[in-house]
Amino acid sequence: QLCHRGDFIIRTEMRTLAFAALLVAEAAAYSGLASRSAFASRQTQHVAAARPVQLCQVTMGTATKAKTFIVGLAADSGCGKSTFMRRMTAMFSGKSELLDIGRETNTLVSDMTTVICLDDYHKYDRTGRKENDITALHKDCQKWDLMAEQVAALKKGETVMKPIYNHITGELDPEEEIKPTDIVIFEGLHPMLDERVRNMLDLSIYLDISDDVKFAWKIQRDMQERGHSLESIKQAIEGRKPDFEAFVAPQRKDADIVIEVLPTALTDENDGKLLRVRYIQKKGLDLISAPYLFDEGSTITWVPNGDKLTAKAPGVKLSYGPEEYMGSEVTVLEMDGKIEKLEQIAYIEAALGNTGAKTKDEMCKQMLANKDAPGSDNGTGFFQTLCSFKIREAYEKFSGADVAVEV
Repeated sequence: QLCHRGDFIIRTEMRTLAFAALLVAEAAAYSGLASRSAFASRQTQHVAAARPVQLCQVTMGTATKAKTFIVGLAADSGCGKSTFMRRMTAMFSGKSELLDIGRETNTLVSDMTTVICLDDYHKYDRTGRKENDITALHKDCQKWDLMAEQVAALKKGETVMKPIYNHITGELDPEEEIKPTDIVIFEGLHPMLDERVRNMLDLSIYLDISDDVKFAWKIQRDMQERGHSLESIKQAIEGRKPDFEAFVAPQRKDADIVIEVLPTALTDENDGKLLRVRYIQKKGLDLISAPYLFDEGSTITWVPNGDKLTAKAPGVKLSYGPEEYMGSEVTVLEMDGKIEKLEQIAYIEAALGNTGAKTKDEMCKQMLANKDAPGSDNGTGFFQTLCSFKIREAYEKFSGADVAVEV
């Protein structure tokens, strides 16, 4: 039997009824119950009815309230959120897959994680947005009260009935049941815009893709793969820009971690093939330590030995140091360039501290396991992996749990 009273849990495996009653009464007294005798009597009768004459063993421990670890991931569409989520969920073992509801869903689940797409909280379907002349990026296109209510419920370990936005039809589909796992990630355009939701996040992350890189990526995807014209791509980007700048981009200042993707500074080329990526973390966070290069607290620029890290010209360059970012003190790790042989990432990994990795080569192994994912040969995949380690580090400190990894 489990008896919850005050600050204690009493677990009983009956050996003597009198001893069981005594312990229950003592626990009642300790927690300040007024009806100690009545409580002990009721529990004795309950125990007697269940298993009449057996011996009793009692273990006592501090009770903890069930609580879900909540992560917010903000980014514009087409910025690599799905790839990042696959890297992250792999840190917690178990296969991640779409929730099995027999119809279209955006919810990705694994043994320990649930990833919820915030598009599901759209106020209007595709037709409604057109009729109201509003984009999905605008704050008035979201069901903020419902979002806040359901984040709060999941954080407390409660099941919710969440709406679904169907990206194929553009319609608002019937609700789906979401049962909280150990970790729930809310990813999308606005996880930090509403103050109520922002205050419930245990860790917040922003993927910041510069306009130049975003344009280069969309040309590659929409022009080369989908047959769109250059002019239509430009119009699509410019049409979204005002609402993006007003309601999405400002979330960067509230994020604990920002992964910033810029054109390379090593050459004048700006085709999106070489990238300069910065991992920006606020100082003084309770749940995670700040990663560093070689010497914590220093300012360092490092060009790795070309015999140990194979890279085409202009090579690879890393840097590390303190900065001020959008009004906050931060530390920044930066990687510019592309790596040819992923197994050589172990060379860079050996130069880093406070990564959150559990073995000396875990980052290299994770990068190799995701070698076919976009960005695995540059700083986007490298820092998404680092950020995934930080999510795990934060969860372990938050919960007191230890997430096992393959050695």
